[in-house]
Amino acid sequence: MVILNGREIAQEVLEDLAREIKSRDLNLNLGVVSVGQNSVSEKYQSQKKKAGEKIGLGFKHFGFPEKINETELKDEIRKITADKAVSGLVVQLPLPKHLSTNDILNLIPPAKDPDCLTQANLGRFYQNNALILPPVVSGIQRIFNKYKIEIKGRTAVVVGRGRLVGLPASLWLAQEKATVVVVNELTKDVVGFTQKADIIVSGAGKPDLIKGSMIKKGAVVIDCGTSVENNRVVGDVETQSVIKKAGFLAPVPGGVGPLTIACLLENLLKLSRRSG
Repeated sequence: MVILNGREIAQEVLEDLAREIKSRDLNLNLGVVSVGQNSVSEKYQSQKKKAGEKIGLGFKHFGFPEKINETELKDEIRKITADKAVSGLVVQLPLPKHLSTNDILNLIPPAKDPDCLTQANLGRFYQNNALILPPVVSGIQRIFNKYKIEIKGRTAVVVGRGRLVGLPASLWLAQEKATVVVVNELTKDVVGFTQKADIIVSGAGKPDLIKGSMIKKGAVVIDCGTSVENNRVVGDVETQSVIKKAGFLAPVPGGVGPLTIACLLENLLKLSRRSG
């Protein structure tokens, strides 16, 4: 059983970015908008700041109260995106339910959207003509390439259909010619699907959801779930039982998470190249 080490790959990406920032003498700043408090989002926000500053990127946080109304938040985001000192903007998800996530995300100009969540950037991704990939997809892709894991012709099950993991991961796997099944909370026989899967990508955000009894021997298991238990981030996979059967496991922490952050920062630089 091979543990897929995303931290090592992420470090390689960050070192390349640091060299580019230095050689191009770049002065880029990542803006992050958060609304209210969310322990998982706050941990990832802190990690983005740490990784960005480590390679020479600036970081600007814009925090708003949970009860801010949509009109006020939209006005604030318009101001932020108009600021030339903000090179790219990330809106921490999920937003409170009274806010329209799509409308708010689409206020971000595509050239300042390193998360690849605006309709323009997602549309290009869906058409297999992407300027940038969603960071989680780019992270998974790098892991598969590094460890030479075959995708074509294999059966893949994606657990969850969220905009950050499930939807982009399922589309990318289909583009890579896997046979893809997406399961969610309404799927009646989840185990029936996962036990047949060569590849499982889970982004449900439910601790210990994926157990060893649910997978076939030798499966590739990519844990993209994020929840907080006892003040630490945990994934969807019950690691102790899964490692006894899986061929490969990208765990939480240390798997896709560090790479997602590195690939987000890489997207910021890619967009800066296009804008000159």
